[in-house]
Amino acid sequence: MWDGPLKGRAWLWEVRDSWVTDEGRARMAESSTLPTGFGELEVLAVGMVLLVEALSGLSLNSLTIFSFCKTPELRTPCHLLVLSLALADSGISLNTLVAATSSLLRRWPYGSDGCQVHGFQGFVTALASICGSAAIAWGRYHHYCTRSQLAWNSAISLVLFVWLSSTFWAAFPLLGWGHYDYEPLGTCCTLDYSKGDRNFTSFLFTMSFFNFAMPLFITITSYRLMEQKLRKSGHLQVPALIAKMVPTINAINYALGNEMVCRGIWQCLSPQKSEKDRAK
Repeated sequence: MWDGPLKGRAWLWEVRDSWVTDEGRARMAESSTLPTGFGELEVLAVGMVLLVEALSGLSLNSLTIFSFCKTPELRTPCHLLVLSLALADSGISLNTLVAATSSLLRRWPYGSDGCQVHGFQGFVTALASICGSAAIAWGRYHHYCTRSQLAWNSAISLVLFVWLSSTFWAAFPLLGWGHYDYEPLGTCCTLDYSKGDRNFTSFLFTMSFFNFAMPLFITITSYRLMEQKLRKSGHLQVPALIAKMVPTINAINYALGNEMVCRGIWQCLSPQKSEKDRAK
């Protein structure tokens, strides 16, 4: 028995249901209707948590950027990698601030195009933060294992590569490989992980290899080689994940005027010595 028309009709129903789901999600995000399974108090609570996180991240990373710009001693190639990481984390905080505002409004007020921009910006800064942590690990390896200072040309090239590579991969969902869509709450946008088709799966695995597996390999390898090189010296190493928090601690200490502690923490994070230290 030939069942072609039945299969064709079933396919049309599947496409229709998928379209209704996507359209319904978009209408829910752009209206004040609460998402299924979430109460008003829960959505407001999420918004408040995101707001605190965003404002804290912006404030602390701004202190890091301010200390780099104000202090000539901190303007070194190694500290440029830290500055790049602080800028990426500030971008993540801005993305979170938009999500917090939408959660407090209980809707997405920026439309479909705004959703694409929000997803793209968040993905760029997230990838730049991950790759920036790997760049800091490599910079420390370069200093300790080659006993030579990182040149400005190398640092600038590394920062440009991090941001251009992050932009390159984040642009693919806008071009059709992958897809940005509303999250379940409907108050922010990111990669649509609900799609399990070949298009999204191929993008996810390829992107994960180059932007998660490779940075992780570089980070682990760099610190492992430093451990082997400095095992007898007893120097304490700071992992790349902790390095994401150390610039904040340094900025606070510098703001309090403790020059010795300030210089020590920056030295621990990126051990290139300043001209004053080398003169002493």
